[in-house]
Amino acid sequence: MSQSGGLKRSLGLWAIVGLGLGYMTPTVLFDTFGIVTKQTHGVVPLAYLVALVVMIFTAISYGRMAKLFPTAGSSYTYAREAIHPKVGFLVGWAALLDYLLLPLVNAVIIRLYMVSLFPSVPGWIWVVVFVAVITGLNVWSLNSTAKVNFTLVVFAVAMIVAFIGLAIVQLSRGMGTGTLFSAAPFYHSGIGLTAVLTGATVVCFSFIGFDAISMYAEEARKTSDVAKAIIICLLIGGGIFLAAGHVAQSVFPNVAGFHLTDDTLPEMALRVGGKFFQVLFMAAAFAATIASALASHASVSRLLHVMGRNGVLRPMRLWGYISPRRHTPVYATLAVGAVSLLAITPSLELVSSMINFGALIAFTAVNLSVLAWFAVRRRQFRTIKQVATNIALPVIGMAMTGLLWSFLHADALISGLVWVSIGIIYAVVLTKVTGKRLTELDMDQTVTAEAEEVLAAGPRTTTELEEALATEPRTGPRVLTGV
Repeated sequence: MSQSGGLKRSLGLWAIVGLGLGYMTPTVLFDTFGIVTKQTHGVVPLAYLVALVVMIFTAISYGRMAKLFPTAGSSYTYAREAIHPKVGFLVGWAALLDYLLLPLVNAVIIRLYMVSLFPSVPGWIWVVVFVAVITGLNVWSLNSTAKVNFTLVVFAVAMIVAFIGLAIVQLSRGMGTGTLFSAAPFYHSGIGLTAVLTGATVVCFSFIGFDAISMYAEEARKTSDVAKAIIICLLIGGGIFLAAGHVAQSVFPNVAGFHLTDDTLPEMALRVGGKFFQVLFMAAAFAATIASALASHASVSRLLHVMGRNGVLRPMRLWGYISPRRHTPVYATLAVGAVSLLAITPSLELVSSMINFGALIAFTAVNLSVLAWFAVRRRQFRTIKQVATNIALPVIGMAMTGLLWSFLHADALISGLVWVSIGIIYAVVLTKVTGKRLTELDMDQTVTAEAEEVLAAGPRTTTELEEALATEPRTGPRVLTGV
Protein backbone atom coordinates (compact mmCIF):
# COMPACT_ATOMS: atom_id res chain seq x y z
CA MET A 1 0.00 0.00 0.00
CA SER A 2 1.13 3.52 -0.67
CA GLN A 3 2.47 5.29 2.36
CA SER A 4 1.24 8.68 1.12
CA GLY A 5 -2.44 7.97 1.49
CA GLY A 6 -2.92 4.34 2.36
CA LEU A 7 -2.66 2.33 5.55
CA LYS A 8 0.82 2.75 7.02
CA ARG A 9 3.18 -0.15 7.76
CA SER A 10 4.08 0.82 11.31
CA LEU A 11 3.44 -2.29 13.44
CA GLY A 12 6.13 -4.68 14.63
CA LEU A 13 5.54 -8.31 15.61
CA TRP A 14 4.95 -7.71 19.33
CA ALA A 15 2.73 -4.70 18.71
CA ILE A 16 0.49 -6.98 16.63
CA VAL A 17 0.60 -9.71 19.29
CA GLY A 18 -0.33 -7.08 21.89
CA LEU A 19 -3.35 -6.00 19.83
CA GLY A 20 -4.47 -9.63 19.60
CA LEU A 21 -4.05 -10.21 23.34
CA GLY A 22 -5.80 -6.93 24.06
CA TYR A 23 -8.70 -8.04 21.89
CA MET A 24 -8.88 -11.36 23.79
CA THR A 25 -9.16 -9.63 27.20
CA PRO A 26 -7.30 -12.21 29.38
CA THR A 27 -9.19 -11.17 32.54
CA VAL A 28 -12.46 -12.38 31.01
CA LEU A 29 -11.73 -15.81 32.53
CA PHE A 30 -12.46 -14.42 35.98
CA ASP A 31 -15.62 -12.60 34.86
CA THR A 32 -17.14 -15.78 33.41
CA PHE A 33 -15.61 -18.21 35.93
CA GLY A 34 -18.82 -18.70 37.91
CA ILE A 35 -20.98 -19.23 34.82
CA VAL A 36 -18.59 -21.76 33.26
CA THR A 37 -18.02 -23.55 36.59
CA LYS A 38 -21.75 -24.18 36.88
CA GLN A 39 -22.05 -25.27 33.25
CA THR A 40 -19.09 -27.66 33.33
CA HIS A 41 -19.59 -28.88 36.92
CA GLY A 42 -16.20 -27.55 37.99
CA VAL A 43 -13.80 -28.18 35.09
CA VAL A 44 -13.25 -24.68 33.70
CA PRO A 45 -9.66 -25.37 32.49
CA LEU A 46 -10.88 -28.46 30.59
CA ALA A 47 -13.39 -26.30 28.72
CA TYR A 48 -10.57 -23.88 27.83
CA LEU A 49 -8.36 -26.78 26.72
CA VAL A 50 -11.07 -28.08 24.35
CA ALA A 51 -11.61 -24.58 22.94
CA LEU A 52 -7.84 -24.07 22.57
CA VAL A 53 -7.44 -27.28 20.56
CA VAL A 54 -10.24 -26.16 18.22
CA MET A 55 -8.65 -22.73 17.89
CA ILE A 56 -5.18 -24.15 17.09
CA PHE A 57 -6.46 -25.91 13.97
CA THR A 58 -8.25 -22.74 12.91
CA ALA A 59 -5.21 -20.56 13.74
CA ILE A 60 -3.08 -22.67 11.38
CA SER A 61 -5.59 -21.97 8.61
CA TYR A 62 -5.58 -18.25 9.43
CA GLY A 63 -1.78 -18.19 9.30
CA ARG A 64 -1.66 -19.87 5.91
CA MET A 65 -4.26 -17.57 4.38
CA ALA A 66 -2.58 -14.49 5.89
CA LYS A 67 0.64 -15.43 4.07
CA LEU A 68 -1.28 -16.10 0.87
CA PHE A 69 -3.25 -12.82 0.91
CA PRO A 70 -1.28 -10.18 2.84
CA THR A 71 -4.11 -7.69 2.90
CA ALA A 72 -6.68 -6.51 5.44
CA GLY A 73 -10.10 -8.12 5.49
CA SER A 74 -9.41 -11.42 7.27
CA SER A 75 -12.06 -14.11 6.70
CA TYR A 76 -13.93 -11.85 4.26
CA THR A 77 -10.89 -11.55 1.99
CA TYR A 78 -9.95 -15.23 2.25
CA ALA A 79 -13.43 -16.54 1.42
CA ARG A 80 -13.83 -13.94 -1.32
CA GLU A 81 -10.62 -14.93 -3.09
CA ALA A 82 -10.49 -18.66 -2.38
CA ILE A 83 -14.17 -19.55 -2.77
CA HIS A 84 -16.32 -16.83 -4.41
CA PRO A 85 -17.03 -13.10 -4.00
CA LYS A 86 -20.64 -13.85 -2.99
CA VAL A 87 -19.47 -16.21 -0.26
CA GLY A 88 -16.89 -13.62 0.79
CA PHE A 89 -19.57 -10.97 1.15
CA LEU A 90 -21.78 -13.21 3.30
CA VAL A 91 -18.82 -14.22 5.48
CA GLY A 92 -17.75 -10.59 5.84
CA TRP A 93 -21.29 -9.52 6.66
CA ALA A 94 -21.68 -12.28 9.27
CA ALA A 95 -18.26 -11.45 10.76
CA LEU A 96 -19.38 -7.84 11.14
CA LEU A 97 -21.87 -9.05 13.76
CA ASP A 98 -18.94 -10.26 15.85
CA TYR A 99 -16.55 -7.40 15.13
CA LEU A 100 -19.08 -4.55 15.45
CA LEU A 101 -20.59 -5.80 18.68
CA LEU A 102 -17.39 -6.40 20.65
CA PRO A 103 -16.52 -2.67 20.93
CA LEU A 104 -20.13 -2.19 22.04
CA VAL A 105 -19.74 -4.96 24.65
CA ASN A 106 -16.66 -3.25 26.05
CA ALA A 107 -18.58 0.01 26.30
CA VAL A 108 -21.40 -1.81 28.16
CA ILE A 109 -18.86 -3.32 30.60
CA ILE A 110 -17.29 0.08 31.26
CA ARG A 111 -20.77 1.54 31.84
CA LEU A 112 -21.53 -1.19 34.38
CA TYR A 113 -18.18 -0.66 36.13
CA MET A 114 -18.58 3.11 36.37
CA VAL A 115 -22.24 3.06 37.42
CA SER A 116 -21.36 0.68 40.27
CA LEU A 117 -18.63 3.08 41.39
CA PHE A 118 -20.57 6.32 40.80
CA PRO A 119 -24.29 5.43 40.99
CA SER A 120 -25.36 9.09 41.00
CA VAL A 121 -23.85 9.73 37.53
CA PRO A 122 -26.07 8.72 34.56
CA GLY A 123 -24.66 5.71 32.68
CA TRP A 124 -24.92 7.34 29.25
CA ILE A 125 -22.28 9.92 30.23
CA TRP A 126 -19.68 7.20 30.79
CA VAL A 127 -20.55 5.56 27.46
CA VAL A 128 -20.20 8.83 25.53
CA VAL A 129 -16.87 9.73 27.16
CA PHE A 130 -15.43 6.22 26.78
CA VAL A 131 -16.48 5.83 23.14
CA ALA A 132 -15.17 9.32 22.30
CA VAL A 133 -11.71 8.53 23.77
CA ILE A 134 -11.45 5.11 22.08
CA THR A 135 -12.63 6.49 18.73
CA GLY A 136 -10.28 9.48 18.99
CA LEU A 137 -7.23 7.29 19.64
CA ASN A 138 -8.08 5.04 16.69
CA VAL A 139 -8.57 8.01 14.39
CA TRP A 140 -5.26 9.57 15.53
CA SER A 141 -3.04 6.61 14.55
CA LEU A 142 -2.86 2.85 14.88
CA ASN A 143 0.70 3.12 16.17
CA SER A 144 -0.45 5.22 19.16
CA THR A 145 -3.37 2.85 19.70
CA ALA A 146 -0.97 -0.13 19.72
CA LYS A 147 1.35 1.52 22.29
CA VAL A 148 -1.49 2.33 24.70
CA ASN A 149 -2.97 -1.13 24.18
CA PHE A 150 0.37 -2.86 24.88
CA THR A 151 0.84 -0.98 28.16
CA LEU A 152 -2.65 -1.93 29.33
CA VAL A 153 -2.19 -5.58 28.34
CA VAL A 154 1.13 -5.84 30.22
CA PHE A 155 -0.53 -4.46 33.37
CA ALA A 156 -3.47 -6.88 33.07
CA VAL A 157 -1.20 -9.90 32.54
CA ALA A 158 1.01 -8.84 35.50
CA MET A 159 -2.06 -8.77 37.76
CA ILE A 160 -3.13 -12.23 36.52
CA VAL A 161 0.34 -13.55 37.41
CA ALA A 162 -0.05 -11.90 40.83
CA PHE A 163 -3.44 -13.63 41.25
CA ILE A 164 -1.86 -17.00 40.44
CA GLY A 165 0.88 -16.40 43.00
CA LEU A 166 -1.55 -15.36 45.76
CA ALA A 167 -3.87 -18.26 44.95
CA ILE A 168 -0.99 -20.75 45.28
CA VAL A 169 -0.24 -19.27 48.72
CA GLN A 170 -3.89 -19.77 49.71
CA LEU A 171 -3.78 -23.36 48.45
CA SER A 172 -0.76 -24.02 50.65
CA ARG A 173 -2.86 -22.80 53.58
CA GLY A 174 -5.57 -25.35 52.84
CA MET A 175 -7.97 -23.24 50.80
CA GLY A 176 -10.02 -25.06 48.13
CA THR A 177 -8.54 -28.43 47.18
CA GLY A 178 -5.47 -27.63 49.28
CA THR A 179 -3.06 -28.59 46.51
CA LEU A 180 -1.97 -27.31 43.14
CA PHE A 181 -1.08 -30.78 41.91
CA SER A 182 -4.52 -32.23 41.35
CA ALA A 183 -6.30 -33.42 38.21
CA ALA A 184 -9.69 -32.44 39.66
CA PRO A 185 -9.90 -29.10 37.77
CA PHE A 186 -9.62 -31.09 34.52
CA TYR A 187 -11.51 -34.25 35.42
CA HIS A 188 -13.48 -35.76 38.27
CA SER A 189 -16.49 -38.03 38.65
CA GLY A 190 -19.80 -36.75 37.34
CA ILE A 191 -18.33 -34.84 34.38
CA GLY A 192 -20.29 -35.15 31.14
CA LEU A 193 -19.10 -34.47 27.59
CA THR A 194 -22.14 -32.33 26.84
CA ALA A 195 -21.45 -30.07 29.80
CA VAL A 196 -17.80 -29.62 28.81
CA LEU A 197 -18.67 -28.82 25.18
CA THR A 198 -21.30 -26.34 26.30
CA GLY A 199 -18.68 -24.64 28.46
CA ALA A 200 -16.19 -24.73 25.57
CA THR A 201 -18.69 -22.88 23.39
CA VAL A 202 -18.93 -20.14 26.02
CA VAL A 203 -15.17 -19.79 26.55
CA CYS A 204 -14.65 -19.81 22.79
CA PHE A 205 -15.67 -16.15 23.16
CA SER A 206 -12.47 -15.64 25.17
CA PHE A 207 -10.30 -16.59 22.20
CA ILE A 208 -11.88 -14.13 19.80
CA GLY A 209 -9.03 -11.79 18.96
CA PHE A 210 -6.28 -13.97 17.52
CA ASP A 211 -8.20 -13.99 14.22
CA ALA A 212 -8.55 -10.18 14.22
CA ILE A 213 -4.76 -9.93 13.93
CA SER A 214 -5.11 -10.65 10.22
CA MET A 215 -6.91 -7.28 9.90
CA TYR A 216 -3.54 -5.56 10.37
CA ALA A 217 -1.89 -7.27 7.39
CA GLU A 218 -1.47 -3.98 5.51
CA GLU A 219 -0.01 -2.22 8.57
CA ALA A 220 2.58 -4.82 9.60
CA ARG A 221 6.18 -3.87 8.87
CA LYS A 222 6.75 -7.43 7.67
CA THR A 223 3.89 -9.36 6.10
CA SER A 224 5.31 -12.59 7.55
CA ASP A 225 4.79 -11.20 11.08
CA VAL A 226 1.00 -11.57 10.80
CA ALA A 227 1.04 -15.37 10.56
CA LYS A 228 3.60 -15.55 13.40
CA ALA A 229 1.58 -13.19 15.58
CA ILE A 230 -1.58 -15.26 15.14
CA ILE A 231 0.07 -18.39 16.54
CA ILE A 232 2.02 -16.54 19.27
CA CYS A 233 -1.09 -14.69 20.44
CA LEU A 234 -3.16 -17.88 20.60
CA LEU A 235 -0.48 -19.80 22.51
CA ILE A 236 0.14 -16.99 25.02
CA GLY A 237 -3.59 -16.40 25.52
CA GLY A 238 -4.30 -20.12 25.78
CA GLY A 239 -1.45 -20.56 28.26
CA ILE A 240 -2.82 -17.77 30.45
CA PHE A 241 -6.32 -19.23 30.38
CA LEU A 242 -5.13 -22.76 31.22
CA ALA A 243 -2.74 -21.74 34.01
CA ALA A 244 -5.08 -19.23 35.63
CA GLY A 245 -8.08 -21.51 35.11
CA HIS A 246 -6.34 -24.46 36.78
CA VAL A 247 -5.26 -22.42 39.81
CA ALA A 248 -8.63 -20.66 40.10
CA GLN A 249 -10.55 -23.94 39.92
CA SER A 250 -8.25 -25.45 42.55
CA VAL A 251 -8.95 -22.56 44.92
CA PHE A 252 -12.64 -22.41 44.05
CA PRO A 253 -13.80 -25.97 43.17
CA ASN A 254 -17.41 -24.72 43.01
CA VAL A 255 -19.36 -21.48 43.24
CA ALA A 256 -20.67 -22.10 46.75
CA GLY A 257 -20.31 -18.94 48.80
CA PHE A 258 -20.20 -16.52 45.87
CA HIS A 259 -22.78 -13.76 46.16
CA LEU A 260 -22.74 -13.02 42.41
CA THR A 261 -21.93 -15.91 40.07
CA ASP A 262 -22.51 -13.89 36.85
CA ASP A 263 -19.32 -11.91 37.49
CA THR A 264 -17.04 -13.56 40.04
CA LEU A 265 -13.91 -11.47 39.43
CA PRO A 266 -14.26 -9.05 42.39
CA GLU A 267 -14.97 -11.78 44.94
CA MET A 268 -12.20 -14.05 43.63
CA ALA A 269 -9.66 -11.25 43.97
CA LEU A 270 -10.92 -10.37 47.47
CA ARG A 271 -10.69 -13.96 48.74
CA VAL A 272 -7.15 -14.64 47.50
CA GLY A 273 -5.54 -11.24 48.14
CA GLY A 274 -7.69 -9.04 50.31
CA LYS A 275 -9.23 -5.62 49.71
CA PHE A 276 -6.12 -3.91 48.34
CA PHE A 277 -5.51 -6.62 45.76
CA GLN A 278 -9.20 -6.57 44.84
CA VAL A 279 -8.83 -2.90 43.89
CA LEU A 280 -5.71 -3.65 41.84
CA PHE A 281 -7.30 -6.63 40.11
CA MET A 282 -10.43 -4.70 39.24
CA ALA A 283 -8.17 -1.97 37.83
CA ALA A 284 -6.51 -4.66 35.71
CA ALA A 285 -9.92 -5.80 34.46
CA PHE A 286 -10.73 -2.18 33.67
CA ALA A 287 -7.44 -1.83 31.77
CA ALA A 288 -8.03 -5.07 29.88
CA THR A 289 -11.48 -3.87 28.82
CA ILE A 290 -10.02 -0.62 27.49
CA ALA A 291 -7.32 -2.57 25.63
CA SER A 292 -9.98 -4.81 24.10
CA ALA A 293 -12.02 -1.78 23.08
CA LEU A 294 -9.00 -0.21 21.36
CA ALA A 295 -8.04 -3.39 19.49
CA SER A 296 -11.57 -4.43 18.50
CA HIS A 297 -12.43 -0.90 17.35
CA ALA A 298 -9.30 -0.81 15.17
CA SER A 299 -9.89 -4.22 13.60
CA VAL A 300 -13.55 -3.74 12.64
CA SER A 301 -12.81 -0.35 11.08
CA ARG A 302 -10.31 -2.15 8.79
CA LEU A 303 -12.93 -4.69 7.77
CA LEU A 304 -15.43 -1.93 6.97
CA HIS A 305 -12.73 -0.08 5.03
CA VAL A 306 -11.80 -3.10 2.91
CA MET A 307 -15.43 -3.96 2.14
CA GLY A 308 -15.98 -0.33 1.16
CA ARG A 309 -12.76 -0.23 -0.87
CA ASN A 310 -13.91 -3.31 -2.76
CA GLY A 311 -17.26 -1.71 -3.54
CA VAL A 312 -19.65 -3.87 -1.52
CA LEU A 313 -20.29 -1.21 1.12
CA ARG A 314 -21.59 2.10 -0.19
CA PRO A 315 -20.85 4.92 -0.43
CA MET A 316 -17.29 3.93 -1.34
CA ARG A 317 -16.01 7.49 -0.84
CA LEU A 318 -16.75 7.15 2.89
CA TRP A 319 -15.90 3.52 3.70
CA GLY A 320 -12.86 3.48 1.41
CA TYR A 321 -11.38 6.75 2.65
CA ILE A 322 -7.97 6.77 4.35
CA SER A 323 -6.66 9.93 5.98
CA PRO A 324 -3.48 10.99 4.11
CA ARG A 325 -2.08 12.42 7.34
CA ARG A 326 -3.17 9.84 9.92
CA HIS A 327 -3.19 6.75 7.66
CA THR A 328 -6.39 5.55 9.34
CA PRO A 329 -9.86 4.75 7.92
CA VAL A 330 -11.45 7.80 9.53
CA TYR A 331 -15.08 7.42 8.48
CA ALA A 332 -15.13 3.67 9.16
CA THR A 333 -13.64 4.34 12.61
CA LEU A 334 -16.25 7.01 13.36
CA ALA A 335 -19.02 4.63 12.25
CA VAL A 336 -17.83 1.99 14.75
CA GLY A 337 -17.90 4.67 17.44
CA ALA A 338 -21.49 5.53 16.50
CA VAL A 339 -22.53 1.87 16.84
CA SER A 340 -20.74 1.65 20.20
CA LEU A 341 -22.93 4.47 21.53
CA LEU A 342 -25.79 1.94 21.54
CA ALA A 343 -24.16 0.62 24.74
CA ILE A 344 -26.19 3.25 26.57
CA THR A 345 -29.15 0.87 26.96
CA PRO A 346 -28.61 -2.88 26.18
CA SER A 347 -27.73 -5.59 28.68
CA LEU A 348 -24.41 -7.42 28.52
CA GLU A 349 -26.10 -10.81 28.21
CA LEU A 350 -28.19 -9.71 25.21
CA VAL A 351 -25.23 -8.39 23.21
CA SER A 352 -22.78 -11.15 24.20
CA SER A 353 -25.18 -13.88 23.04
CA MET A 354 -24.98 -12.56 19.48
CA ILE A 355 -21.19 -12.43 19.11
CA ASN A 356 -20.20 -16.11 18.86
CA PHE A 357 -22.30 -16.58 15.71
CA GLY A 358 -20.12 -14.24 13.68
CA ALA A 359 -16.92 -15.69 15.13
CA LEU A 360 -17.89 -19.29 14.31
CA ILE A 361 -18.88 -18.25 10.78
CA ALA A 362 -15.45 -16.70 10.31
CA PHE A 363 -13.62 -19.73 11.75
CA THR A 364 -15.55 -22.14 9.52
CA ALA A 365 -15.03 -19.99 6.42
CA VAL A 366 -11.26 -19.70 6.88
CA ASN A 367 -10.84 -23.48 7.19
CA LEU A 368 -13.05 -23.92 4.12
CA SER A 369 -10.96 -21.33 2.26
CA VAL A 370 -7.78 -23.36 2.85
CA LEU A 371 -9.53 -26.46 1.50
CA ALA A 372 -10.95 -24.59 -1.50
CA TRP A 373 -7.73 -22.84 -2.44
CA PHE A 374 -5.14 -25.57 -2.02
CA ALA A 375 -7.09 -28.80 -2.57
CA VAL A 376 -9.74 -27.68 -5.06
CA ARG A 377 -8.21 -24.80 -7.01
CA ARG A 378 -4.56 -25.79 -6.97
CA ARG A 379 -5.16 -29.54 -6.65
CA GLN A 380 -2.40 -29.96 -4.09
CA PHE A 381 -3.37 -33.36 -2.70
CA ARG A 382 -0.92 -35.69 -4.44
CA THR A 383 1.39 -36.37 -1.49
CA ILE A 384 0.73 -37.45 2.08
CA LYS A 385 1.98 -34.05 3.33
CA GLN A 386 -0.35 -32.19 0.97
CA VAL A 387 -3.33 -34.33 2.00
CA ALA A 388 -2.53 -33.72 5.66
CA THR A 389 -2.03 -29.95 5.41
CA ASN A 390 -4.50 -29.08 2.64
CA ILE A 391 -7.35 -31.47 3.47
CA ALA A 392 -7.03 -33.13 6.87
CA LEU A 393 -6.13 -30.06 8.97
CA PRO A 394 -8.85 -27.72 7.61
CA VAL A 395 -11.46 -30.52 7.69
CA ILE A 396 -10.61 -31.27 11.34
CA GLY A 397 -10.80 -27.53 12.05
CA MET A 398 -14.25 -27.33 10.44
CA ALA A 399 -15.43 -30.47 12.22
CA MET A 400 -14.36 -29.14 15.61
CA THR A 401 -15.89 -25.75 14.90
CA GLY A 402 -19.05 -27.57 13.80
CA LEU A 403 -19.12 -29.29 17.18
CA LEU A 404 -19.18 -25.86 18.85
CA TRP A 405 -21.90 -24.82 16.40
CA SER A 406 -24.16 -27.56 17.73
CA PHE A 407 -23.93 -26.11 21.24
CA LEU A 408 -24.45 -22.48 20.22
CA HIS A 409 -27.11 -20.68 22.25
CA ALA A 410 -30.47 -20.48 20.45
CA ASP A 411 -30.62 -16.69 20.87
CA ALA A 412 -27.22 -16.32 19.20
CA LEU A 413 -28.30 -18.54 16.30
CA ILE A 414 -31.55 -16.66 15.75
CA SER A 415 -29.86 -13.25 15.97
CA GLY A 416 -27.17 -14.37 13.56
CA LEU A 417 -29.61 -15.72 11.00
CA VAL A 418 -31.59 -12.47 11.15
CA TRP A 419 -28.40 -10.49 10.58
CA VAL A 420 -27.40 -12.67 7.60
CA SER A 421 -30.89 -12.24 6.15
CA ILE A 422 -30.49 -8.47 6.38
CA GLY A 423 -27.18 -8.82 4.54
CA ILE A 424 -28.80 -10.80 1.73
CA ILE A 425 -31.54 -8.19 1.39
CA TYR A 426 -28.90 -5.44 1.33
CA ALA A 427 -26.97 -7.25 -1.43
CA VAL A 428 -30.12 -7.68 -3.54
CA VAL A 429 -31.06 -4.00 -3.16
CA LEU A 430 -27.48 -2.92 -3.93
CA THR A 431 -27.38 -4.90 -7.17
CA LYS A 432 -30.80 -3.54 -8.17
CA VAL A 433 -29.79 0.07 -7.53
CA THR A 434 -26.39 -0.16 -9.24
CA GLY A 435 -27.49 -2.47 -12.04
CA LYS A 436 -24.43 -4.66 -11.41
CA ARG A 437 -23.98 -8.13 -10.05
CA LEU A 438 -22.29 -8.51 -6.67
CA THR A 439 -19.26 -10.07 -8.37
CA GLU A 440 -18.91 -6.92 -10.50
CA LEU A 441 -19.24 -4.67 -7.47
CA ASP A 442 -16.72 -6.64 -5.41
CA MET A 443 -13.60 -5.24 -7.05
CA ASP A 444 -10.02 -6.43 -6.92
CA GLN A 445 -8.41 -6.11 -3.49
CA THR A 446 -5.25 -4.71 -5.11
CA VAL A 447 -5.64 -0.95 -4.86
CA THR A 448 -3.65 1.00 -7.46
CA ALA A 449 -1.70 4.13 -6.62
CA GLU A 450 -4.22 6.23 -8.56
CA ALA A 451 -7.11 4.70 -6.64
CA GLU A 452 -5.38 5.41 -3.34
CA GLU A 453 -4.92 9.05 -4.26
CA VAL A 454 -8.64 9.37 -5.04
CA LEU A 455 -9.69 7.59 -1.84
CA ALA A 456 -7.27 9.60 0.29
CA ALA A 457 -8.44 12.90 -1.17
CA GLY A 458 -11.81 12.58 0.55
CA PRO A 459 -15.39 12.40 -0.66
CA ARG A 460 -15.68 12.18 -4.45
CA THR A 461 -18.35 11.00 -6.85
CA THR A 462 -18.98 7.28 -7.15
CA THR A 463 -18.02 7.44 -10.84
CA GLU A 464 -14.57 8.88 -10.04
CA LEU A 465 -13.94 6.17 -7.46
CA GLU A 466 -15.03 3.33 -9.71
CA GLU A 467 -12.93 4.63 -12.62
CA ALA A 468 -9.85 4.88 -10.38
CA LEU A 469 -10.34 1.42 -8.93
CA ALA A 470 -10.79 0.00 -12.43
CA THR A 471 -7.54 1.45 -13.85
CA GLU A 472 -5.71 -1.84 -13.38
CA PRO A 473 -7.32 -4.92 -14.98
CA ARG A 474 -8.12 -7.75 -12.60
CA THR A 475 -5.50 -10.43 -13.04
CA GLY A 476 -6.35 -12.51 -10.02
CA PRO A 477 -5.55 -12.22 -6.34
CA ARG A 478 -2.16 -11.25 -5.04
CA VAL A 479 -0.29 -14.37 -4.09
CA LEU A 480 3.03 -14.67 -2.31
CA THR A 481 5.40 -17.22 -3.72
CA GLY A 482 6.67 -20.07 -1.64
CA VAL A 483 3.43 -20.59 0.27
